[in-house]
Amino acid sequence: MSTKEWLEKDYYKVLGVSKDASPEEIKKAYRRLARQNHPDANKGDPKAEERFKEVSEAYSVLSDPARRKEYDETRSLFGGGGFRFPGGGQTGGFPFDLGDIFGQPGTRTGGLGDLLGGIFTGGRTRTTGVRPRRGADVETEVTISFVDAVEGVTVPLRMTSDSPCPACSGTGARSGTLPRVCPDCEGVGMRATAQGGRLAISEPCRTCRGRGMVVDDPCPSCHGSGRGRSSRTMQVRIPAGVHDGQRIRLRGKGAPGERGGPAGDLYVTVHVQPHERFGRKGEHLTITVPITFPEAALGGEIKVPTLNGPPVRLKIPPGTPNGRTFRIRGKGTTRRDGTKGDLLATVEIVVPKHLDEEAKKALDAFRRATGAADPRDDLR
Repeated sequence: MSTKEWLEKDYYKVLGVSKDASPEEIKKAYRRLARQNHPDANKGDPKAEERFKEVSEAYSVLSDPARRKEYDETRSLFGGGGFRFPGGGQTGGFPFDLGDIFGQPGTRTGGLGDLLGGIFTGGRTRTTGVRPRRGADVETEVTISFVDAVEGVTVPLRMTSDSPCPACSGTGARSGTLPRVCPDCEGVGMRATAQGGRLAISEPCRTCRGRGMVVDDPCPSCHGSGRGRSSRTMQVRIPAGVHDGQRIRLRGKGAPGERGGPAGDLYVTVHVQPHERFGRKGEHLTITVPITFPEAALGGEIKVPTLNGPPVRLKIPPGTPNGRTFRIRGKGTTRRDGTKGDLLATVEIVVPKHLDEEAKKALDAFRRATGAADPRDDLR
């Protein structure tokens, strides 16, 4: 977990305790919430399972005195909005993860402790090693059929992304040589720039460009970057009920990290092909069903097709107006909890374009029989 994610989580709020709660109060709150949200007691409820994970994560930090102290100190410095980076935003201004600046929570080498040693004093920073880096996020697109979007489908995706250069194993140095620690930032990848007085702002080291290492004899394959291009095919599950244009995030399926860092995420934008007969309205399917004027006026029973099943019978009551929508339960898309939406069938009265003499006489007789009623009286 990056420090940015750490700062965004309020573990005290998750457990429902105050910031000065005692260890006994934290333990008591955790046990109560763990019992309430345990997956065994809430089978089929994904929200309860997610809540259980959040409670467990909060307890793992707040129950450890050392981690709790580090968490409190980090949030007091950067979680309240007092410290801002160049670029105007709370975390904006630099095209890299806050984890690259602060290191990983719970570690003692590099990161927050070493950086703050010089950020407000203008002094140099030191570290005992080069930190791992998270891989880049990768974006791709996939087009699926309407039926697959409703029912869910597993599709193969061929991905091309950055990965450690195979020739130098990601070091950036020619085979048989090794990069050296940057003499300017001493492996941190960041340098403090004085802004007046004793305040300094940290920025990527210009000598090593934020890597923390300097390559004297670059690898001929990657030219010292340590990165190469790799292609791989993976099976990606598109969940049932996905919408056209929806963006799906797959954690850890992006580009590999550097020096043991975690992989980035994969973002898949889904395009859904239209169906010739059915449409979508949220979790429901829609269909327009033609009916005759006698069926609308006198009533009757018609067959309505379903997406992947036999047709269902729908009773049309007498006097049904054009455009009325009927709800057929359980014939729509699949929800997240596994239940089904509905099929919304809208009837459309079909007016014949050509009539023979017998049909004209029958309609003329009908008009004379109902001529007393004028549907446009309200428009006068």
